[in-house]
Amino acid sequence: MLERARNIAKEHAQLTAVLESDFNTKTAKRIGELSRVVTALKEWDAAQSSIAELTSLLESKDAKDEELQELAREELSSTYLSLQSLATTLSASLTPRDPFADMPCMVEIRPGPGGMEGRYFADAVFRMYRLYCSRVGLRTQVVKYELAEGGESGGANESPLQEAVLEIQDAGAYDTFRGEAGMHRVQRIPSTEKSGRTHTSAVAVWVLPSFPENSAADEDINNPDSLFYVNPAEVREDKMRASGAGGQHVNMTESAIRLTHEPTGISVSMQDSRSQHTNRKSAWALLRSRIAQKRREEKEEAAWALRNSVLSKDKITRGNKIRTYNYSQDRCSDHRSGLDVHNLPDVLAGGETLDKILASTKEWLVQRDIQALVAEEEASASAASQNTKKAKR
Repeated sequence: MLERARNIAKEHAQLTAVLESDFNTKTAKRIGELSRVVTALKEWDAAQSSIAELTSLLESKDAKDEELQELAREELSSTYLSLQSLATTLSASLTPRDPFADMPCMVEIRPGPGGMEGRYFADAVFRMYRLYCSRVGLRTQVVKYELAEGGESGGANESPLQEAVLEIQDAGAYDTFRGEAGMHRVQRIPSTEKSGRTHTSAVAVWVLPSFPENSAADEDINNPDSLFYVNPAEVREDKMRASGAGGQHVNMTESAIRLTHEPTGISVSMQDSRSQHTNRKSAWALLRSRIAQKRREEKEEAAWALRNSVLSKDKITRGNKIRTYNYSQDRCSDHRSGLDVHNLPDVLAGGETLDKILASTKEWLVQRDIQALVAEEEASASAASQNTKKAKR
């Protein structure tokens, strides 16, 4: 791992020297990609150098100043304690950065098993993310908010949510929320329950990259090499009359739009706006995000084949129950990081307790990526060793 980091540092130095005499956008971008490894390696080397100097000072026969030695021992102990954190940072810097990490995102929320209670909790999860974004200053837009027909408001003013899509428009939102994808389980007594029994239901959350609307993005959207590119000739558009709650315009005009990407079968319907143009625009944005996510997952399958031999139990899939919200115990448990927190109302209000959960999930993702990187390095080293043995024969 250290050898890999030093090779990257050499490449960084060479490219920096080239850039000084001949500026090139591609070279500058590559330098930026390598800089986090270089910074982490410098901090690691500085700690190692400090340990060597302090150890030499303590072992020196000329060091007779007791106060100086005590200070050196304290600093040495502190530096040793920081090594684990520096090692994790260096290892994490070597892991491939998520290609969508710097992008905005769309959070899709749909009820899972649990009937109407699942729909009510889906609304609670949707509200949780909106309140969190409001508290930390992230800009949001409700792309879709569709209620189930015939449902009444539940406890805590929850509505029976059929499906919701929340776009979080700030750069880097995908990296913040990517760990939220999966099944969120709730255990609570529904407001309609007469005998006081606890019900268990679930909510499915998807986190998709969202393309920012600017001129550069438009160029990429039209680039066949982009993950977000969709050939309009492969998309079937159906115009429909809106259904469900919505006012007098419902069923009077064909404002609802359904887009179907025929090669993949991915379908998106949108009816939130009275404007057909607005619904079409929102549907295209969501369709591109779903297709980009699918293409990214397909590209990763080959890498996962290797990683799964070591990490199969850790891979996130949409069917995993990643978190449990237990109302009777006032507890929220993340099943990946192992963190248990109390003050469930603060979690659902997007408060600081939710910050702790998001931070623990992000740390779990980092550790998972490090384990995957180590597995790949070990497999590569093993393959090289086998090749060397065969060559000697």
